[in-house]
Amino acid sequence: MKAAILKSLSQPLAIAQMPSPEMGTGEVIVDVVAAPVLSYANEVFNGERRYSMELPIVPGCGAIGRVKASGPDATHLKEGDWVFCDPTVRSRDDALMPDITLQGWSARSEGGLRLQRYFHDGPFAQEMRVPTENAIRIGDVDPREAARWCALNVMLVPYGGLLAAALQAGETLLVSGATGNFGSACVAVALAMGVRCVVAPGRNEKALADLERRFGERVQTVRLTGNEEEDRVRMRQAAPCPIDCVIDLLPPSASTKVVRAAIMAVRPYGRVILMGGVGMLGGDGLDLPYPWIMRNDITIRGKWMYPPQAVTRMTGLIRSGLLDLDHFDVTTFALDDANEAVAHATANGGPFKMTVLQP
Repeated sequence: MKAAILKSLSQPLAIAQMPSPEMGTGEVIVDVVAAPVLSYANEVFNGERRYSMELPIVPGCGAIGRVKASGPDATHLKEGDWVFCDPTVRSRDDALMPDITLQGWSARSEGGLRLQRYFHDGPFAQEMRVPTENAIRIGDVDPREAARWCALNVMLVPYGGLLAAALQAGETLLVSGATGNFGSACVAVALAMGVRCVVAPGRNEKALADLERRFGERVQTVRLTGNEEEDRVRMRQAAPCPIDCVIDLLPPSASTKVVRAAIMAVRPYGRVILMGGVGMLGGDGLDLPYPWIMRNDITIRGKWMYPPQAVTRMTGLIRSGLLDLDHFDVTTFALDDANEAVAHATANGGPFKMTVLQP
């Protein structure tokens, strides 16, 4: 089969032939139809993000495809089924504390690296091998729309945070990082889940105006000034009622002051979910006052990725018409043009924009 292979952090992806994956027990072989190219892929491939991966590797993170073959432990999957290839691979020998790797992308801990050595290659190829539980059925898909279904990859991350927050219909949510790729997707997902209002702070006035245009009065945007206390007051004032929940999706480059301004806008007894990248590349820690957390009974939770059932639930939101994939502007590339796709993703990241490889 043909694949795009990352052989070195100092070289472009190599387009080459390699053996097709062989299926083992508890595994599925998928014909890859569409694979998203994340906007920060170049930062992974050049080593700037310092992701843990062993080279050479077929990279990528998540895909839409069709089942080519499945093993005896698959009682529902059948050949030709459309599936989302969930990149979040969990070890099966400790239900309480599984090790995790993102197939084709990164690993956490030594246990995650051990997983990566086996479920090594990602979706920048014509075929890939995934654990049975990671090939999740999404129903029939028009092949012409397969690339658009890669939006699952973006929306599932904030959806995992919203599920962790036990977000309820009728609540008010503040999305810190709302003008980014994951943040804007979070706005769309939260509205589909029935929130009363989303408070969307940011500095990018064009992106804020776009959110207002897309979603109307249920989104209240706030232009950040950089003054922490002033911004916190303005975020609270923008909400029609006390803010029930804050989710942070800011990137590594963001200041902890911006994160803290948003977090401390939450109401007493409110919830905070941390999913962004602030501090991943060094810098200041997030300084939150102990008395404020304790006296206001604030729940703060970190969340990485999403639970397996999130894919099926999100598919339901899409199939019901509550979540519209047409929000996403999609540009596709052939596998031979993988390096051009990475460059395009870098230059064209941001809200509701996707770059997709179609092997």
